[in-house]
Amino acid sequence: MATIHDVADAAGVSTSTVSYVLSGKRPISAATRARVESAIMSLGYRPHAGARALASSRTNVLALVAPLRADVNVSVIMEFVTGVATQARTYDQDVLLLTTDDVSSIERVSSGSMIDALLMMDIETDDHRIPFLVQMRQPSVLIGVPDAPRGLSCVDLDFEAAGRLAVSHLLGLGHTRIALVGPTPLVLGRHTAYAERMLRGYRREAEQAGVETVIELSEASQPGGRDALDAALARVPDLTALVVHNEAALPGVLGRLQERGLRVPEDLSVLALCPATLAEAQPVPLTSIDIPATTIGRLAVDMAMSRVLDDGLAETRLLTPQVVERASTVALD
Repeated sequence: MATIHDVADAAGVSTSTVSYVLSGKRPISAATRARVESAIMSLGYRPHAGARALASSRTNVLALVAPLRADVNVSVIMEFVTGVATQARTYDQDVLLLTTDDVSSIERVSSGSMIDALLMMDIETDDHRIPFLVQMRQPSVLIGVPDAPRGLSCVDLDFEAAGRLAVSHLLGLGHTRIALVGPTPLVLGRHTAYAERMLRGYRREAEQAGVETVIELSEASQPGGRDALDAALARVPDLTALVVHNEAALPGVLGRLQERGLRVPEDLSVLALCPATLAEAQPVPLTSIDIPATTIGRLAVDMAMSRVLDDGLAETRLLTPQVVERASTVALD
């Protein structure tokens, strides 16, 4: 199905010029109009009835796709939503929240001219939704980075760098017996981009340092965290440091350490990849690599509105991870 971008390419003009021809909002030279109309006819382009309205006015609505699955941490998702919603208001935009990744839902709000742009979370490495987003009239911003963005804007924490940083920070404290309590099997089974990138960075840094790669996946629950910790300690009984990248499992990990009589950080240093609010709220404030969910949500809105207001170019922004040292890690003697 031909898109407005196809018409613009065929006519050798911008998409805004095609919109002006359709809407009559601005005067267009006869020669340019003829090229556009010829391209429309030859491609069989049929704009939605709302396209003419969109050429002259905006809906002032952004759609945010945030799938609420059984294995997601809703509190973390809401930090992203908060960032999106608060920044959207600075542009006088409302936010339409879609809680399913069904392409038909995205198609309904985009083809119905309900939105100015779409933001999408929970990105997979080979995401099945991307081909549709590429064809959409409205711009899209991915909160996450697939292997092939195909010209779509992306923003996220640099999770591969975060995985490397977690290992290098603990190595710098003298720890060489390190384990990772990671995401759920379902998250990895979906090839969720952030999880695969973090694990890739963790493995590469450990292998480069000649340290054994110890990874235990965990269900997104306290029992899952307890089981993953037990499994890690069974594999490495003299473990001295632990990385946790599973917010829902984190309380279970910490509780199980206490049950086993292991003190943090005297017996075991703990570093978490999680929002700072979660790290600070633990009985022993955790050294962490912050997942700046609110900041990422705000940036996603800025990037979307740049495309809407200024016809800005697609871009990828990866935020540099940083370790914030708190009370849960200590250097080995």
